[in-house]
Amino acid sequence: MKVIYDISLFSSKKPIVLTQGTFDGVHFGHKKILSQVVSEAKKMKGESVLLTFYPHPRLVLNPDKNDLKLLSTIEEKTELVADLGIDYLIIIPFTQEFSQLSASAFVKIILVDKIHIAKLIIGYDHRFGRGREGGIEQMKELAELHHFQLAEIPAQDISESIVSSTKIRQALLQGDVQLANQYLGTRYVISGKVEEGHQRGRTLGFPTANIRLDSSFKLVPLNGVYAVWVCIDKKKYPGMLNIGYNPTFEENKWSLEVHVFDFSENVYHKQISVEFVARHRSEQKFDSPDSLIKALRMDEKKIREILQA
Repeated sequence: MKVIYDISLFSSKKPIVLTQGTFDGVHFGHKKILSQVVSEAKKMKGESVLLTFYPHPRLVLNPDKNDLKLLSTIEEKTELVADLGIDYLIIIPFTQEFSQLSASAFVKIILVDKIHIAKLIIGYDHRFGRGREGGIEQMKELAELHHFQLAEIPAQDISESIVSSTKIRQALLQGDVQLANQYLGTRYVISGKVEEGHQRGRTLGFPTANIRLDSSFKLVPLNGVYAVWVCIDKKKYPGMLNIGYNPTFEENKWSLEVHVFDFSENVYHKQISVEFVARHRSEQKFDSPDSLIKALRMDEKKIREILQA
């Protein structure tokens, strides 16, 4: 898959089949839509394209009134889409200026003049253009005007996609990462750089990597201890992740700390990602460091069993 950050650099001599949207999380519902795009492109002996936007439009249009939490960063989204057979991912910088394009101007300038689409696949409730002024009926008129095909994604498929997004967020906020993974069709992932912490884990015999998230808008599951797979330098290792405030030491600073099993390399300042498998237990306060160590040993034993299952 080729990733295009500057739409003026996009060029193809084949028929283009395209869908567009934020596709946050690239969950099972999204995959169904993207599979249709790939299939149609093959039928037309063309190329498949996902057109998306960065940053998320809500972050630009309502920067001061935003509680938005995303299921995927742009980097995570790119990796997820790359596995689905899409030929091109076009990422348009979403700015205040771009948001002022009318519906008809967006279609003419972006879809027709720059991408030269042959077929557009969108949902019955798709909105586009300034203030979300354009809808499916206007798109039908524009498709006829500019001579491209338009395929409408069935309402049932769109409803399933919306339900999936809502259920994934609810599941993650409740710590049910296994249910979230079912809707995603893959494991939920968080990514970030390892930064220096108090190194308290090392003194307990459980050294941890403190993760600074790539985005403050990334949705993080409910506080607690999780069974995870950790990706470091393209290799995966088993581990256990703690999300929370380390109540045994009465810290007020929230953190993400992962202990990687059977691993002793220095990972400071490295980019790592964590795949969630299951929530093991809630975060809890122990009477002493010794009690915590005993609990951590039990956690490791149980989590190793979970990851080997």
